[in-house]
Amino acid sequence: MARILFGIILGILLVPVTVFLWFQHGTVPVAVADKPFPFERRIVGIPLHARIDRERIDLVPISPDDTNLIAGAHIYADKCAFCHGFHGKPSDIGDNMYPKAPQLWEKHHNGNVVGVSDDPPGETYWKVSNGIRLTGMPSYVHQLTDTEMWQVSLLLANANKPLPPAAGAILHITAVAPPAAGAAQPATN
Repeated sequence: MARILFGIILGILLVPVTVFLWFQHGTVPVAVADKPFPFERRIVGIPLHARIDRERIDLVPISPDDTNLIAGAHIYADKCAFCHGFHGKPSDIGDNMYPKAPQLWEKHHNGNVVGVSDDPPGETYWKVSNGIRLTGMPSYVHQLTDTEMWQVSLLLANANKPLPPAAGAILHITAVAPPAAGAAQPATN
């Protein structure tokens, strides 16, 4: 019985000592080009999604009207495009980050999802406001107002829909919103 207890205690002590030596030896994957460590995505992803789900604001205080979408496009161009790119023009910086910064104006391989348009605006707002550790995503809580963070979050939530022409021009998108109901239609021959 004593040998079993000794083996259990020794096993419990060896795990942290081995991890410490692994960290101390400098072989932990910390460079962008390194392969991820075992279970890295799961270790980081589970608590991130749990926290977002717990703290996400589901009541959006502004509407996705032309004014807010155009303001969001200006904010995106100024603060986000450096890492996340524009439509048809991915970011060289974002491609060289670990994990890679998602290209927020490109369609996913499956379906009609563009960037994070399948996420609720409150989830994107949480990410913009808080940032995400170990990803390069900064917190904008001290750079943008609450309204500005909602404007860019609503813009990204609507990335798979036609946008106002002015927002499309800022984001280099050629497909624009259809004319408003009752607006004069161009003549066709």
